[in-house]
Amino acid sequence: MAALSVSSAKIVPHLWFDQAAIEAAKFYTQTFENSCVIHISQIHDTPSGTVDIVNFELFGQPFMAISAGPMFTFNESISLVISCDDQEEVDRYWSALSADGGEAGQCGWLKDKFGLSWQVVPKVMNEMMRSGDPEKLARLTQCFLTMTKLDVKALERAFHGE
Repeated sequence: MAALSVSSAKIVPHLWFDQAAIEAAKFYTQTFENSCVIHISQIHDTPSGTVDIVNFELFGQPFMAISAGPMFTFNESISLVISCDDQEEVDRYWSALSADGGEAGQCGWLKDKFGLSWQVVPKVMNEMMRSGDPEKLARLTQCFLTMTKLDVKALERAFHGE
């Protein structure tokens, strides 16, 4: 499957950084396989000074990032969800994204060192959430509400009433 380019995608998330767009794009593309920085541009003499614009892809999903000053900051109202195949993948992404000043949140959420919110979620949890069984969902919910990083085995035990 060919990678989408920013110009061909209908919707492209655009991330505003104070000064770290290039650093963040490089960090994200090193953290996620099948990812790359596509292009870096600079615009000079803007009201914010020199502005960096970065086009990059994570798993073929195009993103844009801009370093344009401190006018806007990230908050939890927007997060990026990572659908993980297993506990090993949950652990790997959790460790990478929470390192160097990142913050653990509740229920699989974290903020990375740039302040961007992520949800690191095992695929099996999404499958369990769609079960439609109120008792299983209640047990699952009570379990994940106590967690920061999600534990696949504990979630499965709770779901199955073990």
